[in-house]
Amino acid sequence: MSRRAGMWIAFVLVHLLVAVLGFVLPNQPMGDVYLVYEPWSLKALAGSGIVGITEPWVYPQLALVPMVLAHGFGWIFGYVVGWVILVTLCNALAFGMLLGKGHSRGRTAAAAFWLASILLLGPVGLYRIDAITVPLAIAGCLWLVGRPWLGSVLLAVATWIKVWPAALLAAAVIAVRRRAAVIGGAVVVSALTLVTVIAAGGARYAFGFIGDQTGRGLQLEAPVSTVYLWRAVAGIDGSFIYYDPDMLTFQVTGPNVDVVIALMTPLRLLAIVVVAALGAVQAWRGASFVALFPTLALGLVTAFILFNKVGSPQYLTWIAVPLVVGLAIRRRYWRAPAALALAIAVLTQAVYPLTYGGLLAAQPLPAALLTARNALVLVLFVWTVVRLARVPVRPRTARTRVHQGVRPTAAR
Repeated sequence: MSRRAGMWIAFVLVHLLVAVLGFVLPNQPMGDVYLVYEPWSLKALAGSGIVGITEPWVYPQLALVPMVLAHGFGWIFGYVVGWVILVTLCNALAFGMLLGKGHSRGRTAAAAFWLASILLLGPVGLYRIDAITVPLAIAGCLWLVGRPWLGSVLLAVATWIKVWPAALLAAAVIAVRRRAAVIGGAVVVSALTLVTVIAAGGARYAFGFIGDQTGRGLQLEAPVSTVYLWRAVAGIDGSFIYYDPDMLTFQVTGPNVDVVIALMTPLRLLAIVVVAALGAVQAWRGASFVALFPTLALGLVTAFILFNKVGSPQYLTWIAVPLVVGLAIRRRYWRAPAALALAIAVLTQAVYPLTYGGLLAAQPLPAALLTARNALVLVLFVWTVVRLARVPVRPRTARTRVHQGVRPTAAR
């Protein structure tokens, strides 16, 4: 059996197993699909209102497209199965592009890592809207050098489904030499989306998803919620876990929580700006795309997770994308962070869905697992920032000489 055939067999088995786990594991890991995605899409198909157009919505407008498309497979065994079939097909397209003919060890390692992360993260990685953005983002990143316009278009489409791929677009603008193509692709997709939304009468809600996010409280799983979580575990008065029916999430509260909520959005913005600025400096100093882009992308994505008021378990699918790119081009360099990412995935599934009921009851064990997961995200972020500061650069004098047709001599 060829290596390529073995990888495709593993692809089928992993997706089949994780899809089935969505039905058998506790705490309804596929619940969002039939509780919110299906009603939203049925409402739009029935002509009784379109989220993001006729009413405010927590997601960008293109997120409704895959929710509607999943109905095309619903005739098989219902909408939930239709959803996972759609996700699997999207993953298969990106997986095939990544794996190629199976001759590249780097691409094979990257594909194996992606499958391992899907398996270890569990069903929440397939039964959420983020699952559509991941294969789009992987394909977009792989095309950034050879076809930057197409790569940018795919990343922009993913961003208009779920905002997080904007971090990858920002990294691309900094690291890719053909910046005009990257910016142009994103502008075209954004303009077409906004024109469509406005023409449909949704101008009022065009950017409603931004306001919905900034107005949220502290979600239970977010790293910033750790102190309040342990206060709830300890039974300290004034700190507890509660359900927000508007956001459909469990959140925490405690002393000065409103101050923390107000600070998190500017803090996240500051962290992203600092990481992006460091990446821009390295690009100016001559860092190559191969060295700079995966590191900068991972730094921006982990900053987006670490300094977020929301800490949904599916967010951990995001970090797979820059790691897949990194492994594909320099697998030995990226082994350590890839292993750390897999440990993060294991802990995430251990919390949700396996011990989530205990977490809601403020039990110590699931709280400890969640704290360990968030600590590893912090470690990954620090590792990435340190590596970003140490990215190999080409001195400006050497670049000038190469540009003039003179090769720099090796040091003796």
